[in-house]
Amino acid sequence: MAVEMYDVVDFQDEVIGQATRERIHAEGLRHRAVHVLVRDEKGQVWLQRRSRYKRQHPLCWDSTCSGHVDAGESYLMAAEREFEEELGVKARGLRAIFKLDACEETGWEFVWVYEVRWLGGGDFKPNEEEIEALGVFSFDEVEGLMKREAVAPAFRYLWPFYRLRVEQQQMRPLMQRWVV
Repeated sequence: MAVEMYDVVDFQDEVIGQATRERIHAEGLRHRAVHVLVRDEKGQVWLQRRSRYKRQHPLCWDSTCSGHVDAGESYLMAAEREFEEELGVKARGLRAIFKLDACEETGWEFVWVYEVRWLGGGDFKPNEEEIEALGVFSFDEVEGLMKREAVAPAFRYLWPFYRLRVEQQQMRPLMQRWVV
């Protein structure tokens, strides 16, 4: 198995070195990650149930795909790579929507959250080593899921930010009608 190397970053997300995955997690060093949320033509969000073989948070619901940013890799490159590795298809139209600062809830990861509108239906080919199952949920169903099922901590933390962002975008056309 290859040694996973990630950039170690300071509190401003500037690279200050590199370390193995094990060292970063053991010492709580700041590093980088991406989360991608897929929404379908109905506005529903696709979530994954993490594989039972995952080291962290097995069988927890999580973003459609997510992962660490490898050493020397950009956030966008990582999002594209993770999408293809986990879902078995190339990402089309990834859009960066917000960034979270590294904190305990994110596992000391700076996280860029991406979104993609997926009109391809169920043509994903999930990597069974990464994903136990995929599910499609309305926003209210995600809220219920978070109350009754195991959810990865970083997803639990980012979800309210994501939902607020989507709701604001949906309100923008209505608000523009009232602006003189």
